Amino acid sequence: MKKIAKRIVLLFVLLIVAIIFCNLYVEIIAKEKVYNEVSEIPSNKVGLLLGTSKYLKNGMVNLFYAYRIHAAVQLYKEGKIEYILVSGDNGSQYYDEPTTFKEDLIAEGIPEDKIFLDYAGFRTLDSVVRSKEIFQQESITIISQQFHNERAIAIANAKGIKAIGFNAKDVRGNSGIKVKIREVLARVAMCLDLVIGTQPKFLGEKITIQ
Repeated sequence: MKKIAKRIVLLFVLLIVAIIFCNLYVEIIAKEKVYNEVSEIPSNKVGLLLGTSKYLKNGMVNLFYAYRIHAAVQLYKEGKIEYILVSGDNGSQYYDEPTTFKEDLIAEGIPEDKIFLDYAGFRTLDSVVRSKEIFQQESITIISQQFHNERAIAIANAKGIKAIGFNAKDVRGNSGIKVKIREVLARVAMCLDLVIGTQPKFLGEKITIQ
């Protein structure tokens, strides 16, 4: 029993160390690469809009989604990006994040020919890596909430992509807290992915954005 208890304590300590290390790593890499004001962010050809579901389980609109739409529209209308690459999960015919984003972006006045869709953005790593390997972008503006942007920038940095992030409005309350708790573990998983060289689930033929 003592050996089991010691192992449990050791695993817990290792997890805490991993959480602290990975969080510091992300914070250091992303420092001064995330922006809250449209007027301050440098221009890029392409904005990588990271997907999420439009609706919560209770049927209400997901504010993370709504705020990302608003942020992408801001960047485009202020001339800070020329194209929007929407990357998200299209795991089944009943769940299609990229198309939903596209429809709402068009409703907000973004021309259809300025929107490109990546249907294989199953994870943040997939979205970031595919922006380079499939969509041929060496420099991107990532659009999501700050905590998500920071992790995506860390991935981009490790993959040789010059990335900055535009922070969509954050979400407060229980929904925001739950997502940020998951983010702590997501950063640990990200570090592990980078160490072992995890690749996107799908790659494929190159697509030119122009």
